[in-house]
Order: sequence, then structure tokens, then C-alpha cells
Amino acid sequence: MTREPSAAPPQKATLRVGVVGLGWAGQQHLKAYSQIEGVEIVALAGMEDELRDELAQEYSIPNEFLSWEELLELDGLDAVSVAVPTFLHAPIAIAALERGLHVLSEKPIARNGEEGQRMVDAARRASRVLDVAFNHRRRGDIQVLKGIIERGDLGRPYYAKASWLRRSGIPKLGSWFTNKEMAGGGPLADIGVHVLDYALYLLGEPKVVSVSAATHAELGPRGRGGNDRYTALSTNFAYEVEDFASAFIRLEGGATLIIEAGWASYREEADLMDFSVFGTDGGADLRAVGASMTPIADLRVYTEKDGKNADYTPAAEPGRAHQAVVEDFVTVVRGGETVWGVHDGSLALSRARIIDACYQSATEHREVEL
Repeated sequence: MTREPSAAPPQKATLRVGVVGLGWAGQQHLKAYSQIEGVEIVALAGMEDELRDELAQEYSIPNEFLSWEELLELDGLDAVSVAVPTFLHAPIAIAALERGLHVLSEKPIARNGEEGQRMVDAARRASRVLDVAFNHRRRGDIQVLKGIIERGDLGRPYYAKASWLRRSGIPKLGSWFTNKEMAGGGPLADIGVHVLDYALYLLGEPKVVSVSAATHAELGPRGRGGNDRYTALSTNFAYEVEDFASAFIRLEGGATLIIEAGWASYREEADLMDFSVFGTDGGADLRAVGASMTPIADLRVYTEKDGKNADYTPAAEPGRAHQAVVEDFVTVVRGGETVWGVHDGSLALSRARIIDACYQSATEHREVEL
């Protein structure tokens, strides 16, 4: 059933939200919404009865549902968070948008660009917000480096490299994460999309001209590289995705970007999330040993003054991750129709198109133009 979109909620009106998904990401959304004045979490949906009951009690949520379809039938909702396996992003988001609800989805936007396009089209038809949670660009150290690059301190960036690498970090072997039909891909689609997002964000959103990528599945198919820490959901799917991917990306204007994403490889034990850039007047290295578990990365800027090295270490504070993501989403929803149109999921769709091109390149062993 399609419900006519309701009028924009007044700035001070209570925003009534629902959350679909009970895992780590869904719990981050619940925590964030609960800390925003004027937001009421009125519904929660998920399949784990005991966990759903616990979360509903913790956050005083009056309506619990087993299925997302039931949640979307609830009258009075203004917005919904979608924090479920990737194959469900598109059907839930599109159904919610068609009911006149604003949507905040976990990354990636969908399994591929085709599904993502349908989500964006639905947001445009409904004149509603579609946002995707890219929480790592909200890191405090990335924000500091963003300011340095925007001020021109490094000159014109011409080369960058970014990665997220794990030693044994395949989400529990046999889970939906390792099923291509459900996940859309392996670490490139899972954590690599974060790397791609914060790298292009730092570089000022240059247009991607072409990609040349390779994927490898050397450990996962042999039952190696798994770790229970990354998911509590286990099924019996075969290992069908990559466990490591790399891509050489040509950017408009001649700059280049290399990204790496790996769930499992024989490297140091601690996860690594990093970004390095060379510019015409300086460079920088950002290294978070421990990846997302490290609140402040090591950040070093390399430059010169009066012909001498003038390298320095900028100070940074921890970022606010999902709290900032959810607050920004709420602010946009409360901003009304004048701002909704520029928050239609287009940026997340562009990320999906690039990931698609990387997988195509890896399959066809050639450079793919966008």
C-alpha cells in the first residue's frame, strides 16, 4: 500500500522514528536517536525475539515487530533506519519511501548500483530524504585532515592511497556476509566502500574516470581468516566472495587513488585503516592501527617552510561516528523540503557505481571507464 506523503514535520515537533535491525549497527542508531531531543523511537523490528525485547525495554519502545513490513504499517511514523543485511536495503527503503517516510540506511546503499538507483528514484518520487551511514568520514582525525587539504596546505593532491586491512576479520564464515547474492560482494563492498568514501571525501569529491581492480579469495574458501567478533549471525552459506581487493582509480584532472580492502591476509595482527596523500606543496599520512577501534589515528603532515622541512603532527579529537550520522539525518529531515532534495542518496549511489566498476574490472581483467 502506498501512503500519500505527509507534510514536513514542524521544526519543534516530535520526530517519530522506527529502527529495522537488531545488530551492532541497529543498536548504534537506537543509541543515537535516544540522545536527540525531540526524537521518539516508536518502533523496532527484528527476528531475534529475546534481543528485540531487551532493546525495546532499554529504550522504552512501545511497538515491537518481527517483520519490517509490519513496522512500516504503523501509523504516525516519520522516518526509519534500515540496519539489516545488504540484500534487504533496497526493498525496505523503497517501501518506506513509498509510504512517505524518510530513510537512513546502513552502507553500502545496496548490493549494486542498479538497486541503489531504484532507491534514489523512489526518494525523488516521494520527495523524501534518503541518507546512507558513512560514519568513518566523521572521524575527528579525518575532519582535521579535511580542513588541512581544503585550506590548500598540501597544494594540489595528485596521488593518494587508502586501505582497511584485517588479519583474521572475515565476518563469521558461512554468514550472509560471505554469500554473494545477499551481500553483493566481500570486503570491497563491506569495508572498502568506507575507504572509498573517506578517500574521495578528503580529496574533494573528484570525478572517477576509470578503475582497474583485482580481487582474491585465497583464505576464506579454505576456512581461514574468520573471526566471530564481526557478526553474531551464522548460517550455512558457501564462501562466494573475495577476501582481498585492490583498485587503481583514475580521477578527473590526472590524480590517482589506490584503495585496498581485506578481511583476511597474512599481515600484522592489528587491523589497519589508513590514508596517505601526496600534494604539490605537502603530504600527509593517517594511520589508525586497530582501525575503527582506535578513536584517534596517528596523523602526520609533511611540508616545508623557507626551503626546510616543517613537518608537524596536528591535534585531533575522537569523532562521533553514528551519533553524528543520525544527528545530521534528523537535522536534514527537520529542515523541510528546501533541503530534502539534495539528500536523495546520490552520493552513496556514486560509491556503488564505482564498486560495481571495480568488480567488473576484476572479472574481465581490464580497465573499466565510468
